[in-house]
Amino acid sequence: MSLLASATTVAPMQLGGLLSQPLGQALAVIVAVAVVILVGRIALKVAWRLVTIAAVVVGALLVLSFFGISVL
Repeated sequence: MSLLASATTVAPMQLGGLLSQPLGQALAVIVAVAVVILVGRIALKVAWRLVTIAAVVVGALLVLSFFGISVL
């Protein structure tokens, strides 16, 4: 049995005892929330850029329509 295989079989037993305590559960929840926030920040960064690009395009089309230029 390799060292990596033995480490992967022992790790869940060690974490099981850690997560059975209230502070361990609180830590697991905080880490899960941090992961959700991190993924959300990345998604919002992309969404913010898309909304900004859409606002510029629609604004440009609106200005062009004021001058009688119909693009659509």
